[in-house]
Amino acid sequence: MKSIFKNILASILGWQVRRLRKNYDFKIIGVVGSIGKTSTKLAIAKVLESEKRVRYQEGNYNDIISVPLIFFGHTMPSIWNVFSWIKIIFQNEIQIYYDFPFDFVIVELGTDTPNQINQFRKYLFLDIAVVTAVALEHMEFFDSLKDVSEEEWSVNYFSDIIFANKDLCSVAPENIDHKKVFFYGKDFGSIFKIENISKIKEGFSFDILKTDKKIMDLSVSVISEVQLYSIVAAVIVAKTINISDQKIKEGVKKIAGFAGRMQKLKGIKNSLIIDDTYNASPSAVKMAIDTLKSYPTLQRVAILGMMNELGDISKEEHRKIGQYCDPKSLDLIVTIGQDANTFLASAAIENNCNVYKAKNSIDAGEFLKDKIKEKAVILAKGSQNGVFAEEALKPLLANPTDISKLVRQDLAWMKKKQS
Repeated sequence: MKSIFKNILASILGWQVRRLRKNYDFKIIGVVGSIGKTSTKLAIAKVLESEKRVRYQEGNYNDIISVPLIFFGHTMPSIWNVFSWIKIIFQNEIQIYYDFPFDFVIVELGTDTPNQINQFRKYLFLDIAVVTAVALEHMEFFDSLKDVSEEEWSVNYFSDIIFANKDLCSVAPENIDHKKVFFYGKDFGSIFKIENISKIKEGFSFDILKTDKKIMDLSVSVISEVQLYSIVAAVIVAKTINISDQKIKEGVKKIAGFAGRMQKLKGIKNSLIIDDTYNASPSAVKMAIDTLKSYPTLQRVAILGMMNELGDISKEEHRKIGQYCDPKSLDLIVTIGQDANTFLASAAIENNCNVYKAKNSIDAGEFLKDKIKEKAVILAKGSQNGVFAEEALKPLLANPTDISKLVRQDLAWMKKKQS
């Protein structure tokens, strides 16, 4: 019954999106990928806002019925709230005929199972698409990385231009239209190259080259090199739509850490917390650990929650993360969740790491309160359901008001966590 009602809603909302676009002259930018969709979407939005009228959504509205809500500026009601949906559909009709004061709409397109990205073709055509990464995700439904790649790259069928991360899209289908694909990254073969990366006091400085000619130099306040990818994607998109260099740099300065995505927070005992708790996959966890390892400090602590939705490869991938943990650079590892406690922890212990297996995220935070040393650096990374690593950070925050900066703190999520 739920799927039938959802399909009816998707058809109506999609029909309204198509009519909205027919009536108004605006462009659509879509972001897909296994890692970094929301960060890249928000980075693009911040840069484009420096000169254009942009509509986007701060969270992760990325499925077949939530994406249309972005176009009309609505929040997502309960699927069973019939009166709210009727009100939304009515308000959409008014907007279609009377006013749409935006130049760009930026969306992210998510997938859990095969052919979900392709479903967006029913009502979307993207002027620009960005493919952030192809990595292991939702492996209970995908048989291989090749299948994940085909799913993410299906955006090829309904977009004019594609910018793709060469470094993180190592697998690509043979049937993509290479004439409209432009790669960015540090690897050989990138049209837009990231070069001359230097660590500075508050972040990184770097150059962006296009076919070996420098087109921009930037200094940004971020904590990880991985975050440069989102910024570069935003710059490339802005350049493509002819935003001036001055406005691009103004927009880049507004890009900061987003909740649960490599966000810096002040911790107890003058510690630094790297809050990367929004979600977790094997590639993303390794990159987060690399960021932690890069910090010169006397104590590095990694809170590593279970990586959900890995299916039959969960044991192997959790063990790989445990083996990736180096006791020379990680002083303490706290694991949360069944597979993290069973497989990741055991591999890390075999690697001579100091490991604590937490009963849950609250136990993890309480355990660490007395273990944190002066000026420690603490990384928190994990999946959503059943893990919620952000809850481990609450007793570690120097300022309790920073709880509002953590992910999943609204009433609905807190009820879910308590249950």
